[in-house]
Amino acid sequence: MTEPLWAPDEARCRATRLYDFMQTLNQRHQLDLNNYQALHQWSTEHSETFWSDLWDYAGIIGDKGNRVLEHPERMPGARWFPDARLNFAQNLLRYRDQRPAVIFRGEDDTRIELSHAELYLQVAQLASALRREGVTRGDRVSGFMPNIPATLIGMLATASIGAIWSSCSPDFGINGVLDRFGQVEPKILLTTDGYRYNGKRLNSLERVQGIADQLHSVEKIVVVPFLEATPDISGLDRAVLLPDFIDAQASEIEFEPLPFDHPLYVMYSSGTTGVPKCIVHSAGGTLIQHLKEHILHTDVGRDDCLFYYTTCGWMMWNWLVSGLATGCTLMLFDGSPFAPQPSILWDIAEQEGITVFGTSAKYIAALEKAGVKPRESHNLEKLRSVLSTGSPLAHESFEYVYRDIKQELQLSSISGGTDIVSCFALGCPIRPVYAGELQCRGLGMAVEIFDDNGKPVRGEKGELVCTRPFPSMPIGFWNDEDGQKYHDAYFGQFDNIWAHGDYGEITEHDGLIIHGRSDAVLNPGGVRIGTAEIYRQVEKVDEVLESLCIGQPWDNDVRVVLFVRLKEGFNLTDELIKRIRDTIRANTTPRHVPAKVIQVTDIPRTISGKIVELAVRKVVLGEEVKNKDALANPEALELFCDLPELQS
Repeated sequence: MTEPLWAPDEARCRATRLYDFMQTLNQRHQLDLNNYQALHQWSTEHSETFWSDLWDYAGIIGDKGNRVLEHPERMPGARWFPDARLNFAQNLLRYRDQRPAVIFRGEDDTRIELSHAELYLQVAQLASALRREGVTRGDRVSGFMPNIPATLIGMLATASIGAIWSSCSPDFGINGVLDRFGQVEPKILLTTDGYRYNGKRLNSLERVQGIADQLHSVEKIVVVPFLEATPDISGLDRAVLLPDFIDAQASEIEFEPLPFDHPLYVMYSSGTTGVPKCIVHSAGGTLIQHLKEHILHTDVGRDDCLFYYTTCGWMMWNWLVSGLATGCTLMLFDGSPFAPQPSILWDIAEQEGITVFGTSAKYIAALEKAGVKPRESHNLEKLRSVLSTGSPLAHESFEYVYRDIKQELQLSSISGGTDIVSCFALGCPIRPVYAGELQCRGLGMAVEIFDDNGKPVRGEKGELVCTRPFPSMPIGFWNDEDGQKYHDAYFGQFDNIWAHGDYGEITEHDGLIIHGRSDAVLNPGGVRIGTAEIYRQVEKVDEVLESLCIGQPWDNDVRVVLFVRLKEGFNLTDELIKRIRDTIRANTTPRHVPAKVIQVTDIPRTISGKIVELAVRKVVLGEEVKNKDALANPEALELFCDLPELQS
């Protein structure tokens, strides 16, 4: 059995809220749960009791009602806490003291701090203004915003009155925004005058006008001054500056009591293969799931400073801001994670005392390639956990974190998605960390790996599924009246079982490995290969900055094609190709070895940083990529058109 990279000692385990929760369950139900595996099994076999007890333990503000689950046999169709009444924003604004609720740092050294009391007041002023503007329960408010306090305030004000929040980051193009907001038809559009990225000041107002010209549902555009103290909005129809819009006399919030499954967020799939799906998430399901993940899996409490590097177009923003319900301090950052220097996020971690640092696998790999060693240059005494998601975290990245960031640290690779606004597998503060593995399956989440026959397997690769209902399942898709699109997205493969579209395996430690997306799985000679298995090996080759792998139909089979982006100053020589292939062959199987290795100068990614294997495959096959606005660098797709290397 492999040795763990890190394991908590008994004192650290006993100090966690997860351990305390386990003791609470033991006392309440006369149980003898003494490890995570037993707790997880109990939580899925007694899911109604688990979620009801979690409501109590997390101190959710609201009326729980008498029933926990209606139609438990239906997926979709199960309803959690059908008699409950609560308000999402009220739970996030439960603290009103002078402790810091939000700290914002920008790449230009801007710093804003709001106490819990100040945050509550600013939400009250905006919520009153929205009511005055005629925004009511069920209306949509959209944010075309950077990750700044005003975005959080906009969401909380919207949720407090029972309206529905939807956001995307300001680096989206006009068509990308219209593909999203055009479907939900917001009444109010919240925006800034611009944003900063990589040392540049980027104006948003011209695009906002282009969006507003085609988004006829918008009755008011509220502009938050960000680049300028008083931006010129004279050329923008239906626009008002935020200071002129708020109700400065308001000091109290009238929280709307709502059903558990009342819509809170409309979120969007990446949309790289068509118009993005509009996924509707409930207030209660989002709240109770996030509280579980923050309190039990991440051990967040009032003394923590919680950070996640994210934009407002990625679900990790929604996950991050729920941390307010624990009373912790949220750390917000907007800008490039490498500007003005590669260490900027670690500078902030040291200065602000970040205890939980969240980021992407891509960022960790890029840090290592850039030679950044925070352990040698920064005092990270308060840092307790690093979280990583977006794509599978390579073994080498696990080792880099412990070698060059901090040794006494819980590193949690986490995996879930916009589809569930949360995680299927994530961290566990009382379990060891093994290289390449996610520590555990989430409490209350009946996650299994199914083989091609729909049978659960251990130690084998297969489809990641969830076999029982859970509260953060979407309410449905927007404008999907009969629910057919929602059903087909997750329940078409296995009847009454959620199939997530990830290709993974449960390990001997009862952890989880994600091998990639199911729809990107390669199939040479009929053998299924997850792309992450290849990326892991290519990452070891020092000259390679990043890579992308697809399967190309060839000679009545599928051949593996690997595209590599090299560090500056390197070219793809025959010797380097051989070294890449030898590395892959030595550590996997001959089936994994690419038939073609091709150098490209860029790899296309979504705006949230995920590489787009399917879009590249479409380009290689001469098919149309319909929604290029979902990409951060759509011009990169041109690099894969009509490549002579792929004609033979």
